[in-house]
Amino acid sequence: MNAQLDYRFDPADPELVRNPYPVYRRLQGREGLHWAAGSYWVATRQTDVRHVLMHRAFGQGDFVRNIALFYPPGFDVLSHSSFRWLSEVFLMQDPPHHTRLRKLVTHALTAKRVAEMQPRIEAITAALLDPLVGRDRIEVLSDFAYQLPTLVMCDMLGVEESERTPEMMSALTRAIADSFLVFETRALTEAELANADRQMDFLYDFFGSVFDRRRVDPRDDLTSALALPSEDGDSLSRRELITVVVAMFGAGFETTAHMIGNGLLTLHRHPSEWAKLVADPGLASNVVEEVLRFESSLQASYRTALEAADVGGTSVAAGERILCVVGAANRDPAFVADPERFDITRKDLRIMSFGGGIHQCVGQQLARLEGRIAFADIARRFPNLRVDVESPQWRPGFLFRGLKRLDARA
Repeated sequence: MNAQLDYRFDPADPELVRNPYPVYRRLQGREGLHWAAGSYWVATRQTDVRHVLMHRAFGQGDFVRNIALFYPPGFDVLSHSSFRWLSEVFLMQDPPHHTRLRKLVTHALTAKRVAEMQPRIEAITAALLDPLVGRDRIEVLSDFAYQLPTLVMCDMLGVEESERTPEMMSALTRAIADSFLVFETRALTEAELANADRQMDFLYDFFGSVFDRRRVDPRDDLTSALALPSEDGDSLSRRELITVVVAMFGAGFETTAHMIGNGLLTLHRHPSEWAKLVADPGLASNVVEEVLRFESSLQASYRTALEAADVGGTSVAAGERILCVVGAANRDPAFVADPERFDITRKDLRIMSFGGGIHQCVGQQLARLEGRIAFADIARRFPNLRVDVESPQWRPGFLFRGLKRLDARA
C-alpha cells in the first residue's frame, strides 16, 4: 500500500525546519511510505528506517543521477568541487569502494585512539569554559560549541598550534557549514553552490598542506595514521586522504557542535531535567543519548533501492530513493514510551542518529565522548545557567538540525 496524503513533504519548508516533529507524527500515523514533493519516498517509522539502513537491497546508488534529479537537464554535477568531494566520501559509496575506504579509516581511527583523547578533550573543554566564568552573557555556539569539536579534530589531525588561531578556526567552521549544504535534499541556488565550491577548495588546500607536512614528518596523530598502509599494504591516495579528513572534520563539527547547542536548549526548555544534571553531572552520558534521540543534529539520510523492494507495505522500484528520517524514528511510539517527553534518565535507548548498517558513523564514539565531557563540565561550572528558550535561531537546512545562535546568561 502506498500512502498518499494531502501533505507533500518538502525539506525546504521553513516551518518544517523550525519544528519538524508534528509532521513526523502525522506521517507515522499513516501506513506505508510517503511520496515527497521531490519525487522520493520518506520513511519515518523506526522499523522502516532500520530496515532500509541495514538491508543490502539499499545503498547509495548512482550519485550523479541522484543529485541531477534536483537540477535542470544538463547540470554537470561533478564539475562542482563540492559535489565531487561528496561523490568520493565513503559514506556516499557502495561496496566494494566503500568497504576499502572504510577499512582504511577504521584502521587509523581506532577505539584506543579515541579513548586516549579523553584528557585532551577535557583540557580543551576547560580552556574554552575558563574565560566564560564570571561573564554575564554567553553565546553558546560561538563561545563554546563550535570551537570544541573544531579544536579536538585539529588536535587529533595534527594541525599546528600556530594555525589554531581564532580566525582560522572560524574560517574552518564557516567553510564546513557552507560546503556541507551539498548534503541537503534540494537544489542549491547558484550563489550557494558557488560558495560551497569556494569553501570546499579552501578545505582541500588547508588539509592538503597538513597531509604534505605529515608525509615528510609523521607524528602520532590521525593524519599520519591515515597515511600509513594497512596490514594488506593498501593505502589512501593524497586525494582520498584529504577527502576523508574533510568528511571527518565536518561530521565531527556538525554532530558535536549541534548536539551541545540543541542539548542546552532542550535542557532549559525542560528545567527539571537541567536540575537533574546539575545535581548529578554523572548523568551526562544519559544526556547525550537523550539529546541524540529527542533533538538529533542529523535528521535524515538517503538510500537508493538497488533492486525492487517492499518497505512497510510500500512497493519501491529499483532506482527510487528513500529519505530515512532518523529524527522521526527516534520518536517512534512503537519503540519509545511517551516519545515526546524529554527524560535524561531513560535507559536502553535504540537511537538511530548515527545511522546503521555498513554506513554507520565511524566517529560516534568520539562524538559521545565530547558530548559527555561538555555537558558534565558545563553543569558543574554554570549551575545557574539560563538559556534563551524563547527565540532560538535555527540554521536553514533540514538534514543537519542546529542553531545559528543561542544566547545564555551565566
